[in-house]
Order: sequence, then structure tokens, then C-alpha cells
Amino acid sequence: MRADARRNRARVLEAAEAVFAAEGTSASTEEIARQAGVGIGTVFRHFPTKQALLEAILADRLARLTEEARSLSASPDPGAALLALFTRMVEQSAAKKTYVDALANAGLDAMSAMSQIGQQARQALGVLLARAQQAGAIRDGIGVTELIALVVGASRAAEHSGWDQDVQARILQVIFDGLRP
Repeated sequence: MRADARRNRARVLEAAEAVFAAEGTSASTEEIARQAGVGIGTVFRHFPTKQALLEAILADRLARLTEEARSLSASPDPGAALLALFTRMVEQSAAKKTYVDALANAGLDAMSAMSQIGQQARQALGVLLARAQQAGAIRDGIGVTELIALVVGASRAAEHSGWDQDVQARILQVIFDGLRP
């Protein structure tokens, strides 16, 4: 892909995330094109359907999570880095759920479509988790599967509380207390 095409694709993805966050997934692709500063043809050249655009947003978010986890693995305090990443994952889960639900409503299984990037994310989280455990910040016996289940549970609890920041902070504190040795 040419450099200008990569830039346009990235601008469309960024604009789509912002538009969908503000207006929901029923927002028009014309609005996305306008905010990205490209023509509607450019949007459809990269993403022939709205479902393709939603899948790309999910894949992009998962790729960013993977890169962040990899980067945090080199942190001098991997325990704090893991808990900060956990917090961001919960905070961002509302948007992710919106995309997953929209894809499910269209008859697509977003998680199976993301299996390769999902595996990379699991591996990156595993490295960060292992470093946090080696540093004595996270108790042994917790694996990536349990960590992801806790993120999902905390996300559902935050959703249940209406995304109240104070409730979310207390929920996270209880989980973090349980993760520490």
C-alpha cells in the first residue's frame, strides 16, 4: 500500500472511531469521510462495508493493545504497568462492546475474525503478566485466561454500574487487591 493510502486508511479509522463513539454505529459513512478529510470513495475503497470498517476498528484497537502490552513489558515496574493496562482495557471496553455488538447484529463473530491478532494480544499480555509475577507484584497461579476473564468481569461490572467512575475505581481496587500476593 502506498504511503498516502496508508495515511488515508489510518485517518478513516481514526475518524470512524470518533464518529461511532459520538453517534453510535448507525452513523453515516459520509460523516466519517467528512471528518477524515477524504472522499466517500476513499472510505469504501478501504472498507467496502460498514461491517468491514467495524472489524478494522476492532483489529486496530487489538493491535494497539498488543503493542502497548509489548512496550510495557520493558517497564521497570511491570506490576504497575499491568494494572494500568488493565484499567485502560476496562475503560475502553464500552466502545469495544459497541463494535462487537454491531458486528454480532450483522451476523458476524468478531472474536473469531480477530483470532490471529487476538492470539498475539494474549501472548503480549502473557509476557507482561509473567514479568509482573517475577517482580512479585502479581500472585502466582494467575494466567492470561484468568486475567482476561477478570477484565471482562470488571468491564461488565462497570457497564452494570452505568460506567460510574467511582464505582469502577472501587471495583478495580478489589480486583487488584486479589491479584497481589
